[in-house]
Amino acid sequence: MRFEQVRIESMGAVVPPKAFSSVAIEVQLATLYKRLKLPEGRLELMTGIRERHFWDGPKQPSEAAAEAGEKALEESEFDRKDIDLLIHCGVCRDRLEPATAAYVHEILGLNSHCQIMDVSNACLGFLNGMVLAASMIESGQVRRALLVSGENGKPLLEHTLKTLLKGNLTRKSIKPYFANLTIGAGAVAYVLGHKDDVRADAPSLIGGIVETDTSANRLCQGDHSGASGLSMLTDAELLLEAGLKVASRGWDRFSHLLGWSRESIDRIICHQVGRTHQRRLLETLKLDLSKDFSTFETLGNVGSVSLPITFARAVHQGIVKRGDRVAMLGIGSGLSAMMLGVEA
Repeated sequence: MRFEQVRIESMGAVVPPKAFSSVAIEVQLATLYKRLKLPEGRLELMTGIRERHFWDGPKQPSEAAAEAGEKALEESEFDRKDIDLLIHCGVCRDRLEPATAAYVHEILGLNSHCQIMDVSNACLGFLNGMVLAASMIESGQVRRALLVSGENGKPLLEHTLKTLLKGNLTRKSIKPYFANLTIGAGAVAYVLGHKDDVRADAPSLIGGIVETDTSANRLCQGDHSGASGLSMLTDAELLLEAGLKVASRGWDRFSHLLGWSRESIDRIICHQVGRTHQRRLLETLKLDLSKDFSTFETLGNVGSVSLPITFARAVHQGIVKRGDRVAMLGIGSGLSAMMLGVEA
């Protein structure tokens, strides 16, 4: 896929106010740690995640997404009535029907001719939304699109803690729950527009590739767990190895499509899982670790929000500078990887 007309016109990000440390999680799991003789500090040591953030009370995905959308619209040169397309890209949704985008549309007060839809593909959903919106802009169907995602991992974490404390689990049987302890919450929004409508220095989305291996679709599965919350089971080791294979197959096509070498890339933004995933991915693709910018240390894994909020932070903090070539390396359980190139 190649794009010539698409710019990232503005971005908005929301980090919930309440930090919840890995130490605090281990305090709640003290009886489990004692029974299984697990070393204190294990969670942060293995993941590199010091904390993640949550809202104090209940928070609907649409509310979080709309909050980020409002920030993106405040930064945008477009009026909200000019938005032609709204896509909610999160794992978390208010309910099965209607689309969560319907609630976001109402909260933001967008116009009546704005198309609305949800796009969901695990942690890759926001990048899928970017490609869909970019394709519609490129083809002339729309001129301006607002992409939003609001993720709240608090119900999943709370349900996981209860499960770990009530069962007679072993060191082996707790492994599928470990990834749940890395999950956080947050929201992000991008306004994408046609290059003729936006300022000249807006980052350009220039293209990318996708690589899929659905034989790995059972390695990470999440669902509702009755009235008690959300559940997710992950074979983290096999999922990592499968993801590395998918990324390896996709890299050469990505590099060839954009004409980018490893040396010519200025910044790398990955999906934020943790230290091991970051290191293994960059080593596998033979990319310079110093070019990577990460947020997992303080945000944890925020699902579909993770990669786009990390890029937004890099831009807002001046880490990504004008003219930089940025490789967005996304992945989602299922298993699918997407690599997008952005010229800042």
